[in-house]
Amino acid sequence: MQKTLETLHKIIIVTGHFGSGKTNFAVNLAKKKLAEGLPVTLVDLDIVNPYFRAADNRDELMALGARCIVPEFANTNVDIPTLPPEVYSALEEYERDSDRVTIFDVGGDNGAVALGMYNQFFEKYGCDMIYVASKYRPLTETSDDALAILREIEYYSRLHVSCIVNSSNIGEETTADDIRASLDWADELSKKSGLPILCTLADERIADELSDIPNLLPIKNATNRLY
Repeated sequence: MQKTLETLHKIIIVTGHFGSGKTNFAVNLAKKKLAEGLPVTLVDLDIVNPYFRAADNRDELMALGARCIVPEFANTNVDIPTLPPEVYSALEEYERDSDRVTIFDVGGDNGAVALGMYNQFFEKYGCDMIYVASKYRPLTETSDDALAILREIEYYSRLHVSCIVNSSNIGEETTADDIRASLDWADELSKKSGLPILCTLADERIADELSDIPNLLPIKNATNRLY
């Protein structure tokens, strides 16, 4: 069955290569779930990228009602210390708040390894790990290269990706044609991995030009820069 944004598990792990657009997706997904009236927790486990940070959106998300957990190591290049108890408490909330959506924004090998600390919760409640990828980023320009990164993430996290998000863009200069040119690449990645495409992302300013694309998700830029 085709997975949709509405049928995702309540625990959602967003992964992807450096600059893939995963933080943009994670923040926009959090806002979408909040707009649907669901309680949301966003956990920032991106420890390698100082420019694309879910943490940068903390004030806005909290004003919308989200709970944001940003460990002190987030967005640094240090080894992972003991994770704060808030992360565990966020997962334990499912005992009393089964409607809560918890989104992990995960970056780097260490971030993926950190997920292993929560396997007991993932196994108990179920989760979806989403691979966000862009045709226009180095090391994922071919579907084979993108697949190799996907497998590395699965290896380090000891989890399996359940679906793919096509976030192909070239920043503020992205046109509708650029996104259309990525569709065959995304389809190849889907076929080679055996995983469905959850959605294709498009900046709100060009989304109307792409309304014919299945499962298009218009987004608003949520990072300091767009690739």
